[in-house]
Amino acid sequence: MVKKVSGSKSSKPTCPSARAGKSVAATGAIEQQATDTLSAAEIKAQQRLLNIFNDTFREVLGDENFATTLQKVKQALYNRDFEAAFGSEQYLEVYAARWSPARALCYSRILNQIADDLHPLLLATPTATAAWAESDEDEVERGRLSPTVDLEEGTTSSSTLRMLAIGGAAAEIVAFGDYLHGAGHGVVGDLTLLDTGPWGEVVRKLHTGLTTPPSLSKYASAAAKAANAALIEPATRLRSTFVQQDVLQLDSNSLSKLLGQTPLLVTMLFTLNELYTSGGIKMTTAFLRNLTVTIPAGSLLLVVDSPGSYSEAAVGKEAKKYPMQWLLDHTLLQTDKLPLEGCTWEKLNSHDSIWFRLVEGLRYPIELQDMRYQMHLYRANPRPSD
Repeated sequence: MVKKVSGSKSSKPTCPSARAGKSVAATGAIEQQATDTLSAAEIKAQQRLLNIFNDTFREVLGDENFATTLQKVKQALYNRDFEAAFGSEQYLEVYAARWSPARALCYSRILNQIADDLHPLLLATPTATAAWAESDEDEVERGRLSPTVDLEEGTTSSSTLRMLAIGGAAAEIVAFGDYLHGAGHGVVGDLTLLDTGPWGEVVRKLHTGLTTPPSLSKYASAAAKAANAALIEPATRLRSTFVQQDVLQLDSNSLSKLLGQTPLLVTMLFTLNELYTSGGIKMTTAFLRNLTVTIPAGSLLLVVDSPGSYSEAAVGKEAKKYPMQWLLDHTLLQTDKLPLEGCTWEKLNSHDSIWFRLVEGLRYPIELQDMRYQMHLYRANPRPSD
């Protein structure tokens, strides 16, 4: 249950601890506790991401109607009225300010945990700007918005990590940006975010927050000003593109254009179960088979979702339920039932239930919460020739 936001309507929210209350785990769940002791540097890095959300949505968080709008978003989500919950920029910004910060910290942790698997995806490129400029004409054909930065400056980056995030936007771009920051200046990122909601403006604002130094007080010391820097520098190290489309409506050609021809990371973070329950098992299975045919060999598929009973879907008139993980494995891992074209899948990592717990001392204007999730990582392998 999401906790009520507290704070006076007559003033901007203060910064209480972001520490969440304890939640009770589902009975019988096999759990891995993601409660590693964090170093001071790791806590500082997490706080930096929270600061990006706080700075980006300062006016939203400080609005006297924030709690009222948040309640409307909660009610729409409870009613499964996603058109209402994600249909306006105001609601999306409130959603991003409330739920995306904790998810961004969690997703960042996951990306760092699978860093060894991500490394083979890095593509050698002479100059990222030149490579991107050549593809700009294709972006229009793909129905994408313009890149969120003007790529006029050249860069000497030697490798590029590509990622397609299916569903979601705010937490994904911040987590991806944090991964790029940790990967060093030799890595640039090309991120495409696809969702049915109009997340374009939220993505643009967070992209700016990731690539622009935070504002400092005019009384800041010379040392503070000298040390002030954006999370990602130079700004050309990150390219983000938002596509407003329903992934279940994409044909093979459209999906192939989004995926490209080189290996990439495809993520469905708290998205797949929603596809099963809202779009239906038939359409979602068709999409996964379409993905199997079109994804470049060597790519990774990362699925993160709610664990346990929250990840079940009704099947048939009798409303028989199957766990989301079973449906996913049933579709991807039975090679004899996969399309004859495309790849086969190998499961690299899988956890039924993991807790991500916020550490004490993190600061954010409203209370954030711990989260529990299941995680599955697959690699697309080339089909062996007969």
